[in-house]
Amino acid sequence: MSRKVRHVMGISGGKDSTALAIYMKINHPEIDMEYYFSDTGKELEEVYTLIEELESFLGKPILKLKANNSHKDPFDHYLDLYNGYLPSSMARWCTSKLKLEPFESWLGEDLAISYVAIRGDEDREGYVSTKSNIQTIFPFRKHMWSMEILHKVLHNSGIDKLEKIYSEIGEHNKQDRYREVITHKQSAKYLFSQKLGDLLNLGIATFNLAVYEFLKGSDYPIAQLEDYGLLKNEDSVDLQGVFDLFNSAGINLPGYYNEVEYEVDGEIGTFHRSRSGCYFCFYQRKIEWIWLYERHPELFKMAQKYEKDGYTWMDNESLNDIVKPNRMNQIKRDHLNKIKNKLSKPKSNRLIDILEDGDDLCANCFI
Repeated sequence: MSRKVRHVMGISGGKDSTALAIYMKINHPEIDMEYYFSDTGKELEEVYTLIEELESFLGKPILKLKANNSHKDPFDHYLDLYNGYLPSSMARWCTSKLKLEPFESWLGEDLAISYVAIRGDEDREGYVSTKSNIQTIFPFRKHMWSMEILHKVLHNSGIDKLEKIYSEIGEHNKQDRYREVITHKQSAKYLFSQKLGDLLNLGIATFNLAVYEFLKGSDYPIAQLEDYGLLKNEDSVDLQGVFDLFNSAGINLPGYYNEVEYEVDGEIGTFHRSRSGCYFCFYQRKIEWIWLYERHPELFKMAQKYEKDGYTWMDNESLNDIVKPNRMNQIKRDHLNKIKNKLSKPKSNRLIDILEDGDDLCANCFI
């Protein structure tokens, strides 16, 4: 007997997760989605405004998960437990304690499919739970499967099984080509990425259905579903597609994406915050710290108070250092030069597009 499967989606307060919620509401209303927001207590006010707008569009509440029941904000509670040791890229306790653990505790042992907004123009995996009862799906990508599943399905040991599936579900006039690709073993001369690309080129929906059939009888949550509308999905939503979804829903982008002018050495540049997350996130660029200093000075001062006893948000300098006039001028100059360089060979002339390239980020906080 099939077990119940929950469909869940985390809303970060950023553009991509919001756009995915809009996309699923419009294109797959048959899926009874549960929405949640991991509230650290340290978000910008614009994040909460966006969540209210999105709730109105979705017609259902977004559950606010908190990591503890302390009288303090969740972040401050755990900061005390870590003896004032600030999170960093080498010790992201904020991600595990404030995001992942509350999420996994909320689900318990229930089977669940978690929907994550990695765009079709991004080359990264995104958050995938290590718990066997939670399976991650990426609806914005050309294929929606995690790397774990793709490697399982395309492994040389599964050739016979996959060939049989394609012989039953694939188009008749492509059977020879299916067989050729599937029976071609992965090697140094025929890489996993090549095999995946060849099968996707033969039909995305067919590939999705083949993966679904391959997983039947397994412990994956999707194997419990008798039907799944996303199997027919062939969309690949890029950054422009995200903006289009906001427009179609009549929802405003969070205010922190708005470009604000600054002046440096007589030249005018523009900056903004590039993503959601805690206002003091250690992943933000130095120019974003300057944005916080100028746009939300009270929050910048609060972030400064966390720096003490050698614990700073950045590895090589403190917040006190970066707002010294000469240093702040240099950060703005470096930022303006970076924009000029990228504008000389643009894919887009929008700052929000330009600054997305090549950034490190926390997969669970910012999607």
